[in-house]
Amino acid sequence: MSKGVNWTAQRRAVFDIVQASPDHPTANEIMERLKASGHRYAYATVYNALRYLTEKGLLREVKIGESASRYDANTHEHVHVVCDRCGAIAEFERDLPGDWMSELSRQTGYRVVGSDLVFHGICPACQARDAGAELG
Repeated sequence: MSKGVNWTAQRRAVFDIVQASPDHPTANEIMERLKASGHRYAYATVYNALRYLTEKGLLREVKIGESASRYDANTHEHVHVVCDRCGAIAEFERDLPGDWMSELSRQTGYRVVGSDLVFHGICPACQARDAGAELG
């Protein structure tokens, strides 16, 4: 694992939960999963662990609109797509076009240091529910 990381039992437990979660859990969901696996940590402990692991680059905080932050163990640049009905999040593994960042910098004058590109849509499960409702 990464050098220079102070792995406490709490940080390891939080990291393991996020790494095993394909759904980008919120802090509250992480708390519930920790409890279900037998861990009893205070909310402050979990939030501090999430902040530390994010600052060390081991987790990525995903902010989508005004909803609670979600956490992702996939820390390289990638795109998310979120369901506007149920809030489910999926990842899209494709590099952004190479000239996007340089063109963005040229047009705006910003020195771009990262991106959080989020697309919106309706997930397959919600589409299936919609199709079922139309039939019924």
